[in-house]
Amino acid sequence: MGPSREDLIEHLMATRMAGQVATPRENNLEHYRRLAQREPHYMFGLNPGPQWTHDAILDLMARKVGVSPQLDFRFGVDTIDPECTAAALDRYAARFDKALREKQRVFFATGHPRTLARLYSQLAAALTAAGGTVIESGVGETYEGHTKFGRQQLEIDFFQGVHTVADAGGSIHTHSPKAIRLALAALEKAGEPMPDLVVADHGWCGGAAYAGIDAIGFADCNDPALFVGEEEGTVAVAVPIDDGIEPEEYDLLGRYILGRA
Repeated sequence: MGPSREDLIEHLMATRMAGQVATPRENNLEHYRRLAQREPHYMFGLNPGPQWTHDAILDLMARKVGVSPQLDFRFGVDTIDPECTAAALDRYAARFDKALREKQRVFFATGHPRTLARLYSQLAAALTAAGGTVIESGVGETYEGHTKFGRQQLEIDFFQGVHTVADAGGSIHTHSPKAIRLALAALEKAGEPMPDLVVADHGWCGGAAYAGIDAIGFADCNDPALFVGEEEGTVAVAVPIDDGIEPEEYDLLGRYILGRA
């Protein structure tokens, strides 16, 4: 048995993965506006319908994530409702349980390598132990992408079961869906079947979902695309959580997921 739901919620609040989180309200609203304007960096490889205006996105995020619904609240500390996180994590655990029981082929990846790769590695190890297959694909493939240092040549990397995007200095934060598109194309070229499930975040998750693959992911309250994708039925599960906490703090979430699998 893993941690109880009460243990989970207590941990979410204590670490500020939920409750009052570090992501400021003004950043949330800016990202909602940019997604409404269909800026690619904020779409995570998805193609939201035209009904997703700024206000519609805010309404959705208030309902699915727990941010404040008040239009006149523009600055300060915003929130993630831990009950929303727990409910989504239960759906996430149920889908991962299916992958374990059916010994599925699962692709793990993260655009948050510093914080989330450790958790995904734990899930990948559990899948292997259950007789499932951890997919490795596209490793070494390169593309030109935008980083905080400008345009650079980026490469798909793979470590302990998890794909990341790397520059010359190692794995980096990314929103782009380009890497998952390359990885899926590599599978197709090799004559291998598509993944049964993608466990990821950011563009890795959105790009997989847009390609018609079951995809479950974590997303912060300033990353509305996956929640829009879930509402449209494209993303299987989007879990609201601060994705920038120290990696060890996500261990309890791994135990919670596996305790329900």
